[in-house]
Amino acid sequence: MRLIEFINAGGSITWILVAMNVVGISLILWRLFVMRDFNKNLDLEARAVADDLIKRFDIKQLLPNLELVKDTISQRVHELEVGMTSIKVVATTAPLLGLLGTVIGIYEAFQVISATGLQDPGQFASGISYALITTIVGLIVAIPHYIAHNYLSGELDALEIKLEKKISPYLKG
Repeated sequence: MRLIEFINAGGSITWILVAMNVVGISLILWRLFVMRDFNKNLDLEARAVADDLIKRFDIKQLLPNLELVKDTISQRVHELEVGMTSIKVVATTAPLLGLLGTVIGIYEAFQVISATGLQDPGQFASGISYALITTIVGLIVAIPHYIAHNYLSGELDALEIKLEKKISPYLKG
């Protein structure tokens, strides 16, 4: 069975999952490139955040009040989180859509049994096939997105810590 035939056999739910996968993978790649660039330019980012803090506050205010510094760093890292929620939505809804397809496929299989009995196993099998295909595709879409979301979240936390360490020399003068 060719890929397009496989997707078509899963019906509209499978096509929705394919579309979600395309969007999600695009977001993952975009986030990876953005974070890589941020990490590459961490010294410049630290200097920019420090300059912003020094412009907004007197240095004597900043040194004893590290919460101002941490809040500013958190805001900068928060800007890097754009798209993360969408990746998480794909990771969490894909298996649910797969499950919905499973239920629909099994329902269709039982409808065939109730209407014609088991005289035509091919029709019964098509409902079961639909159920299995949507389950498979739902999991194929969800698993990489779940892994990517967790990886990217960890990378964001690590970037925040690195930025905190890089910024302190600029604030001490």
